[in-house]
Amino acid sequence: MQRTTRRLLGGLLALGLTAGVSACGSDDDDKGGSSAAEGGWEFTDDIGQTVKLPEAPERVAGLNDLTASLWNYGIAPVATFGQTSAEEDVAFEGRDLGDVAIVGTSYGEIDLEALAAADPDVIVTTIYPTDSSGEIPEGTAGYGFNDMAQEEQVAEIAPVIHIAYTGSAADVIERVVDLAAALGVDTEGGEVAEARADFEAASEKLTEAAAGGISVLPVYATQADGWWMAKADDDPALKLYKDLGVNFVDPGGDGYFWNSVGWEEVPNHPSDVLLYSLRFSMSPEEIAAQPTAALLPAVQNGQLHPWKYIGPDYVAQAAYMEELAGYLTSSKDVTA
Repeated sequence: MQRTTRRLLGGLLALGLTAGVSACGSDDDDKGGSSAAEGGWEFTDDIGQTVKLPEAPERVAGLNDLTASLWNYGIAPVATFGQTSAEEDVAFEGRDLGDVAIVGTSYGEIDLEALAAADPDVIVTTIYPTDSSGEIPEGTAGYGFNDMAQEEQVAEIAPVIHIAYTGSAADVIERVVDLAAALGVDTEGGEVAEARADFEAASEKLTEAAAGGISVLPVYATQADGWWMAKADDDPALKLYKDLGVNFVDPGGDGYFWNSVGWEEVPNHPSDVLLYSLRFSMSPEEIAAQPTAALLPAVQNGQLHPWKYIGPDYVAQAAYMEELAGYLTSSKDVTA
């Protein structure tokens, strides 16, 4: 996948560092999670790699998308990185980042010395398929890394755990729950059980709101990059919402995740509601100022709302599904 496309997905250094822990490959097909191995701890991730440590990890670092989700379950990260600074990432809204080392604020740019200084026990990241098949070929780098060479450098600091971001977010959420449980969180009761109930309630609310058939198109747009329309079946969060009934516009195109078109083609893709990415995309005012975008029914009727790229966890997804339900119920069918 080209770097531009990887950067747009969410929708994402050579130092001889050593660490006292390591990740061990495993032929075990069970990706179920962790076990209290005799005298140690282990977790099998979504690329079949088993991380083994002398004891359960306490210091977690990693990609913004996953560290934010684990934090929603009570696991505060020691360091985080992503395609934007955690300070600007909506997933960390309301969080005190004073004790968190922000070691990367742009895709693939990670301060390895700062990451090592944070002394993580494990580093967590997502990993995407390379096409719409949903398959993740061997040798695919985790999200947030430029390539395998960079990931290998990071893995010398602490073992990397990969959570596959494919299929429906409903399944991805459960894998993050598995990871949280392995890290010592009570995922059957307490706050996690309450968050699960809120998620289920929000799912029902979104289904009810979607019954009206309002059409939705998520986009990333800049003057330089053009108009990028997301494919709901390729983005796990969007697929979750689609499975719950949201009527996403099919943007066409043969590529994975996005169909990108020039500004002159924008009027050919109308929708009742436009979801604009909060990561680097134009604001509603900037979109409306583009002559061709101004012709879109959603723009003409002021039905533009933020597309928040938030993590795969009950808390974040329930909150956004509540918002999305509100957008649908307050919008009119303007494309009929």
